Amino acid sequence: MSSPADLADFPVVITLPVLWGDQDAFGHVNNTVPIRWFESARIAYIETPEIAELLKREKVGPILAAIACNYRRQITYPDTVSIGARVTRLGGASLTMVHKVWSEQQRAIVADGESTIVIFDYAAQRPTRISDPLRTAMAKLEGGRLER
Repeated sequence: MSSPADLADFPVVITLPVLWGDQDAFGHVNNTVPIRWFESARIAYIETPEIAELLKREKVGPILAAIACNYRRQITYPDTVSIGARVTRLGGASLTMVHKVWSEQQRAIVADGESTIVIFDYAAQRPTRISDPLRTAMAKLEGGRLER
């Protein structure tokens, strides 16, 4: 499936089915599910080959510091959603990632949000500066449109 136009500026887009078990007693997708979808897209982003290799080589990884979700429309089963992930800001040790969820059934954005992710040295148990090679790899993936 090609990406919907609403996700055209996202370098990473994944597609997932809405599962029967994603619904709550009110018959719509539970509020925790889009957060999990954000996570899946975030993981797909960091698993892109160049970024994954740099994180492995530098012995660092991401850790989630904050997350927010705006629920725009109810989502119901059955449906298929596409989730976009893109980095919009690189700080010293943290970055901002934006997410959008597009419903195939509704042909619209049904949720969006933002995550703050810290690059973390798990051996030392502390945040670490985003390296220049990692900054370059993310800027390349983002088509050169990153705030610093």
